[in-house]
Amino acid sequence: MIVVLEPGATESQVEHVIKILYEHGFDVHRSTGVRQTVLGAIGVRPDFDHRQIELIPGVAEVHRITDPYKLAARAFRREGSVFDIGGVKIGDKGVVVMAGPCAVESEEQINTIAARVAKSGARFLRGGAFKPRSSPYSFQGLGEEGLKFLRAAADAHQLKVVTEVMDRSQISLVEKYADVLQVGARNMQNFTFLKELGKASKPVLLKRGMAATIEEWLMSAEYILSGGNSQVILCERGIRTFETATRNTLDVSAIPVIKKKSHLPIIADPSHGIGIRDKVVPMARACIAAGADGVMIEVHHDPDHAKSDGAQSLYPDQFDVLMKEIHLIAQAIGRVIA
Repeated sequence: MIVVLEPGATESQVEHVIKILYEHGFDVHRSTGVRQTVLGAIGVRPDFDHRQIELIPGVAEVHRITDPYKLAARAFRREGSVFDIGGVKIGDKGVVVMAGPCAVESEEQINTIAARVAKSGARFLRGGAFKPRSSPYSFQGLGEEGLKFLRAAADAHQLKVVTEVMDRSQISLVEKYADVLQVGARNMQNFTFLKELGKASKPVLLKRGMAATIEEWLMSAEYILSGGNSQVILCERGIRTFETATRNTLDVSAIPVIKKKSHLPIIADPSHGIGIRDKVVPMARACIAAGADGVMIEVHHDPDHAKSDGAQSLYPDQFDVLMKEIHLIAQAIGRVIA
């Protein structure tokens, strides 16, 4: 951290700032120029709020020069993390595709969709057994019965399972059926929940909050990592902006930014990010071109009668075409479809 004193700061003010920094555990290096004094505060204090120093008399400005997230930072693991989930690697050269309905509606529905997405080349079956909905009157999911349908359909077609867990009480139950535990946007800053996921035995897919900055997102990942679970996959799913033409604004630029800032794999969810079927395909292509380690796509064989998010779900034939297209894009940037 760099602390710049005001040009007119007195020696007693400078010494007071140094004393405060020492009290907070920093080593201090002083540089006195013709007009201003600059202090370099050295130390790892991820929980330190630099605004405490900005309020001290005589301080002009404070600049943090290291990120508050440590375990999620690229500096912690320069080469980037690769997670092997039952033989499917995420974060490696291969681009992983996760596909399936928004919600598990019946045994027949999830089996039909699993067969189609597996045939097209998906490696993960996605689908919600517990559905956090904006309206309490909307379909809330089938619960454990839905998890059983999801697991059986995935096993029948050699797929892995990614599904959402909504609170601490569900972690052990969902772990019995899922290969990856998904944290939805609404729970990204549920820190008590994230701490519990740090104790989980399964990888966690952490979706970005609807209004979260990239730093806030990575700090949420830090909660899981600091709890002992090193397998965190980030998922860009769109943020809420003033734009109303799409459901959310898919932040494709977050992908290369995350790649520079963090070693964690990142995938994208253009289905939620856009919310309109005919725009999901071009945004999925863009995410792969931007360097995403995978995409999560909603697919439904009868989206007009889907109980959740039918308008953003691709028809199986559309998904098949998309898989062929992203295969070509992956090849163009030196990658392959996993």
